[in-house]
Amino acid sequence: MIREWDATAYDALPLPHLRWGRRTLERLPLSGDETVLEAGCGTGRDTAALLDLLPRGRVIAVDGSTRMLERLRTKLADRLDRVDVLQADLTEPLPITDADAAFSVATFHWIHDHDALFTNIARALRPGARFVADCGGRGNVARVRAALAKVTGEEPAPWYFAGAEETRRRLEAAGFTEVEVALVPDPARLEAGEQLESYLATVVLGAQLDRLPASEHRDFVRAVAAELPEPVVDYVRLEFSARRAGA
Repeated sequence: MIREWDATAYDALPLPHLRWGRRTLERLPLSGDETVLEAGCGTGRDTAALLDLLPRGRVIAVDGSTRMLERLRTKLADRLDRVDVLQADLTEPLPITDADAAFSVATFHWIHDHDALFTNIARALRPGARFVADCGGRGNVARVRAALAKVTGEEPAPWYFAGAEETRRRLEAAGFTEVEVALVPDPARLEAGEQLESYLATVVLGAQLDRLPASEHRDFVRAVAAELPEPVVDYVRLEFSARRAGA
């Protein structure tokens, strides 16, 4: 299920996503005139960086969240002539067949069906196109999940944190070659108290909060934060690159 986000609060936080985006873009060679599919564009943070690298190109910015795309349109209002904004579910076929590259940061762990995801991205790319991505991987936010289990009494399951070898197999089955995959620990340290709680509420615990009345949100987030041994979100990034077969 596609969930909505508090796009304004999201943009106000000290997001490690900024370095993930830069790191992922460094793995995407561009000449400047390509059309790049951004899968899970959010509020347009990485879309702006992509546009800087594509002075003669354009971005197809795809996301499932209405509020995220509204925020993107506002932030990039003076550059929308080079952005095709598309609200779509990445597990369904996309109306795209000839993108020159695909790029994604911090999105795919919200999607459980990676077979359909990779198949749909492959179909959206021309033969030989590059695909680079970052998302939460096996072991991601393990301490946060343990804290959640203590508070709720159940193992949280809104995410899918894939391993390296299963991701390699899925990419190859979807029609990709030259596959490189790695799991990279990358913890994010925050200030204890308000900043940590705001970060958890906006970035990490949204799926759990969606199930609770608003009056219970603050106490729930504080309870989870109190179970963490330190104000750190223990990220493990799944980073991969591949090429669409058939060049």
